Amino acid sequence: MIYFDNSATTPCLKKAAEIASEYMTEKYFNPAAAYAASVQTERDVSAARANIASLLQAEPSEVFFTSCGTESNNTALMGSLAAMHGRGRVIVSAVEHPSVYEAAIELRERGWDVQFAPVDMTGKVLLPELASLLTPDTRLVSIMHVNNESGAVNAIDDIYALMKRNVPGALLHVDGVQAFMKEAPVRCDMYSVSGHKLHAPKGVGALLVRKPVRVKPYLMGGGQESGMRSGTTNVPGIMAFSAAVSDFAEHREEYLDAMRGVKLRLYSNLSRIRDVRLNGPEPDKGAPHILNMSFMGVRGEVLLNALSEKGLYVSTGSACAAHKRGKNRILNAMGITGDRQDGAIRFSFSHFNTVQEADLAAQLIEEQVSLLRRFRRR
Repeated sequence: MIYFDNSATTPCLKKAAEIASEYMTEKYFNPAAAYAASVQTERDVSAARANIASLLQAEPSEVFFTSCGTESNNTALMGSLAAMHGRGRVIVSAVEHPSVYEAAIELRERGWDVQFAPVDMTGKVLLPELASLLTPDTRLVSIMHVNNESGAVNAIDDIYALMKRNVPGALLHVDGVQAFMKEAPVRCDMYSVSGHKLHAPKGVGALLVRKPVRVKPYLMGGGQESGMRSGTTNVPGIMAFSAAVSDFAEHREEYLDAMRGVKLRLYSNLSRIRDVRLNGPEPDKGAPHILNMSFMGVRGEVLLNALSEKGLYVSTGSACAAHKRGKNRILNAMGITGDRQDGAIRFSFSHFNTVQEADLAAQLIEEQVSLLRRFRRR
């Protein structure tokens, strides 16, 4: 098996899985309880929070654990606006993850003036066009750090500086799910991350909320996470998340070089196939782990299924939109349409992947593309 769909999810790090198991079977105490074992568990969670906060260049009190990136994104948008008085403008990029895009659609239905910032053909937000959308009543801007389909990296620090000049009272939220640990920390008011994109188990994420930003919680109950998110603390997930990011931090340059090496090798191999197009930035300029290419004359879904039968797993876009019918909203916004959109495949890598896999994958892809093109001509 060759797994090139790490933007959908990553294999759990063995050490992280072992720590999760330890906190499920031995240190299973609820940190909200009052006895000594629970107090120690609470201290462990606090240490994990401090660890993740340090990697986000934040204070521990600014980091709140959630169940996933979707919850973090929804909380950032819906919660921060719920804490404000009145209505105003909300700006999100046209290529946001469904957890931001669909939240923006809901906000529009609730009376907010929602605008979608355009992107270039790589999936990167166009700063002049974004600047033209900033009005005095702008309350919130949400821009992803790394485009989960093309690998384009947005200039978040420049966007933050632009906002502070033009609309200093507006908040900037960043979906950092595909960027955390892979790109340098950025300036923003809120930042979303997810554990299972970094070799932690599914079911844990975090939201950075810079002080003094106010976010209204929508889960009520026991007041966990300083009242931000009630519900029994997911201790196994949090401890595994901390272990996974610690491992990544310790080996960061090695892991990034490994991902980049596989990406560049696969791109070089696939570029030799006739009628192939790159969707996104030049491979050495985008995120180190995402490559999107179109195979003209082949339908992406058909190629995906043919490759999966051979043990090569790839995707045609975001896993959260994989079962939705119709055109690819992200590629449409990038101006990629027609046969080029139909033949688009996303490859995404982790440090577990190798250049040998890139060579084998390219051979499989070339064989299947050639076969499918012959069938289509009949």
